Amino acid sequence: MQRKVLIVDDMEINREILTEILQDEYSIITAENGRQALGILSERREEIKIVLLDLVMPEMDGFAVLQAMQERSMLGLIPVLVITGEDSVETERRCFDYGVSDFIKKPFDFALVQRRVRNIVELFLHKNELEHLVDVQTDKLKVQYRQLQEQKEKLEQNNEKIIEVLGTVVEYRNLESGMHIQRVKSFTKIMAEYIKREYPEYGLTDHQVDVIVSASALHDIGKICIPDSVLLKPGKLTAEEFECMKSHTTKGGEIIDDIDDAWDEEYMKAGYEIARHHHERYGGRGYPDGLAGEDIPISAQIVSIADVYDALVTERVYKKAFSKEETFRMIMAGECGEFSPKLLRCFEMARPEFEEMADKLK
Repeated sequence: MQRKVLIVDDMEINREILTEILQDEYSIITAENGRQALGILSERREEIKIVLLDLVMPEMDGFAVLQAMQERSMLGLIPVLVITGEDSVETERRCFDYGVSDFIKKPFDFALVQRRVRNIVELFLHKNELEHLVDVQTDKLKVQYRQLQEQKEKLEQNNEKIIEVLGTVVEYRNLESGMHIQRVKSFTKIMAEYIKREYPEYGLTDHQVDVIVSASALHDIGKICIPDSVLLKPGKLTAEEFECMKSHTTKGGEIIDDIDDAWDEEYMKAGYEIARHHHERYGGRGYPDGLAGEDIPISAQIVSIADVYDALVTERVYKKAFSKEETFRMIMAGECGEFSPKLLRCFEMARPEFEEMADKLK
């Protein structure tokens, strides 16, 4: 099928000359004024590959046609060559502002008209083909992105399920836990949000906060390896028993390491850091590795203060619950081990939220 050219000129002689020049390569459609041309474009816009447009015409001149084509988003799809007999810079500038591709000067040069029309038609066909390919690739990428998002969501659900199952195992073993894991997650969420906002140098994102909160459920996973005689002892632990209890940190890290192929690396890393290091203290007097300062992962620091707070405000087999006021004082005074000044500042700001959450989950 021949490509169609629309020639718009009120002078019949011009239409005939241009038809003679182009008819061997193109199927010619003609219009004698702008209004007629717009009607043809509306009906046959998919067929027409180029418009040769005179500017000076009765009823509707060339500029009015260009304005209408621009309003109907045709100029980006159908190239326009303006037919003109003048050399006005202002006219050319105005035409180019509309998006005209080029000009054909009167009197017509046969070879120049043929070459100019051919070049512009081929250029637009190539351009439109490339745009189509880009659209196709974009659609494919959108589909792939949606699939990746679905896979990511499924993986995150899998991570959450693993953590939930492991956390439940700990609750069954440790009779004093009850809602301990849920409370620690809630306190962790409060602290992590404050750290993210007040100390951007830690680089916490919303997603990382969610990962830390989820992984906080694993902080005591190593307790499933502790004998009942130690784990459930109502009185004070002996030095030997305390060493055994302390080993829940290293054993927790080993458990998480052993299931590394089952879940996402980001969750595994956070779970490992929290399980192994949530009893480290900022001054270096914690366990199991005696880490100090910012050598302690921020995830473990956050969970550490959440765990201590819950341990103090709730009753355990070996102690009564402390009041919220006394708990706050003890943590700020360093009676439960030294915490980062940054964490303590955030804990002080978050005190009302901690106490509200403690009452809610009591």
